[in-house]
Amino acid sequence: MKVVILAGGLGTRISEESHLKPKPMITIGEQPILWHIMKYYSSFGFHDFVICCGYKGHIIKEYFADYYLYRSDVTFDFSAENRMTVHENVAEPWRVTLVDTGLNTQTGGRIKRVQKYIGDEPFMLTYGDGVGTVDLNALLEQHRASGKTATLTGVQPGGRFGVLDIEGQTVTGFREKAKEDGGWINGGFMALNPEVFRYLTDEEGCVFERQPLERLALEGKLGIYKHKGFWQCMDTQRDKIWLEEHWEKGDAPWRVW
Repeated sequence: MKVVILAGGLGTRISEESHLKPKPMITIGEQPILWHIMKYYSSFGFHDFVICCGYKGHIIKEYFADYYLYRSDVTFDFSAENRMTVHENVAEPWRVTLVDTGLNTQTGGRIKRVQKYIGDEPFMLTYGDGVGTVDLNALLEQHRASGKTATLTGVQPGGRFGVLDIEGQTVTGFREKAKEDGGWINGGFMALNPEVFRYLTDEEGCVFERQPLERLALEGKLGIYKHKGFWQCMDTQRDKIWLEEHWEKGDAPWRVW
């Protein structure tokens, strides 16, 4: 089963780094977050990736073109033989298709533009900026059993601000907002049937999370897999620093490989 990764956005909310590289190529522990996502899917046996490129997509293509060089020791012999030797070649069981889906194309248009690489079969979909401990096998099992066209993973992100308990004009308590205090949001990690393409157009302005998902929901064809474990997107520099710190401490829940 193929895994489609949306990796073409501008990443404006983390512009400290995205002005130099696409957001999925921002590193956590010296490897792009895109690599972390792919390693996670691969640990469940999903090895066939279709990556929707856009903004600075050439950087993603160059990364995979030189993957062996990035991940291995290399000797360059500039003598008469003029030879390059790759030592302890690091191989992944991956098949990676990189598709230029346009600079300003929205998520729905990007998915539609890779349809020919997916064919008439179910596929997985996620964003190129989020990691978690989602049980992908359980997600897929629920999706197949439900008969839904699409199943997304719902998560409850923790609050960043304290919550005030108030009686009249008196604060009676101050506490961190628990995950359970908030609503469910779309955390990515989706399973989709090929019928979903009927809800999409390849126009730049087609936003997957708007009319397509809204229509699926109204028709009763959109399911949710509730994930109560770890999940974290890298939306801002603060998020990137948090993920980096946990990786460096050896406390990265998504590292299951």
